[in-house]
Amino acid sequence: MQTFTHMSLKAFNTFGIDVTARKFISVENVEELREVLKNNYASDLFILGGGSNMLLTQDIEKTVVHIDMKGIKIVEESDADVIVEAMAGENWHEFVLFCISEGFGGLENLSLIPGNVGTAPIQNIGAYGVEMKDRFHQCTALDTQTLELRTFNREECKFGYRDSIFKNAEKGRYIITTVNFRLTKKDHKLNTAYGSLDTYLQEKGIKEPGIRDVSEAVIAIRQSKLPDPKRIGNSGSFFKNPVVPREISVKLERDYPEMPFYKIDEDHVKIPAGWLIDRAGLKGYREGDAGVHSKQALVLVNYGNATGKDILELSGKVQKTVKELFGIELQPEVNIF
Repeated sequence: MQTFTHMSLKAFNTFGIDVTARKFISVENVEELREVLKNNYASDLFILGGGSNMLLTQDIEKTVVHIDMKGIKIVEESDADVIVEAMAGENWHEFVLFCISEGFGGLENLSLIPGNVGTAPIQNIGAYGVEMKDRFHQCTALDTQTLELRTFNREECKFGYRDSIFKNAEKGRYIITTVNFRLTKKDHKLNTAYGSLDTYLQEKGIKEPGIRDVSEAVIAIRQSKLPDPKRIGNSGSFFKNPVVPREISVKLERDYPEMPFYKIDEDHVKIPAGWLIDRAGLKGYREGDAGVHSKQALVLVNYGNATGKDILELSGKVQKTVKELFGIELQPEVNIF
């Protein structure tokens, strides 16, 4: 366990926002985390993972606890599949690459998503037609009230679109320590139907892709559209893709016949937020060092010295413009502090 005071969090959030933590503690195992919780009220702690799904708008007066638990192991295996457990502090993309190197399928579409394993269930991360919940087996979390470990299965996590019980009913009560995934060892069920992914594979002449082909395709597509947080601060998709009643999309299609949408059920469709922002004329828009990315309008970026409040103000402008033009309210995907 390491403790620091007046610690800059610039290197600990992918937006690269330079705010200060009054006190910063890095924990590497459950016992260290328990010790911190024994000596502090949970309400006085700010839990920090990979810093990939947050926007920091002010200095953090609470004690920041950085979850730096590392380790990957196989807990169960058969001829057909395997259950792999990863500690919460493992980098998500590196974990996906590990699984692919071992021949384990199921997470390849989620390559290159920033963040750590422990925060993946909170957000139910997803990309290219796949969500984390599709391969989630269970997770273990430390109860900040009882200091006991509890295991959650998929049903208990109440996963939704970029949502889970850890984001709502049990927000702040549990700290995820490990996550288990059930992955395939053979007869992989690949999901390549997502438009740009299928197009990329066809252009490369890959007719029978494997899990590594899908992962490499996803990485190439993401790199072509999304800025590298190490070069330009960002948190990936800033807004959720709105799910709207079918009758609203029908009205919009009359005015915007080119509008893309994806059927959720008989009564609802999902509209790409990036398309709405782009069509609103905000793609590439910039106010100082806060901007809308020029290649992917769904991503807000820090070109260098933007503050969290600068990014937040820009997001408000985007929401207001889209609401006025389309009548749709965009909801942030990132957590704002």
